[in-house]
Amino acid sequence: MKTRWIKTTAEAAEALKVEMPWARGTRRAAMIARREARMAALKLLSA
Repeated sequence: MKTRWIKTTAEAAEALKVEMPWARGTRRAAMIARREARMAALKLLSA
């Protein structure tokens, strides 16, 4: 479930990057990607 959520957010971030190439959009996409990476790291540590 959680991995699917992470995957959809990654896809949403990609879509946002395409839709909004200006600073706010890229900053938001980067924030989402950072959060995704942190979640993946936590998942690896807890596993």
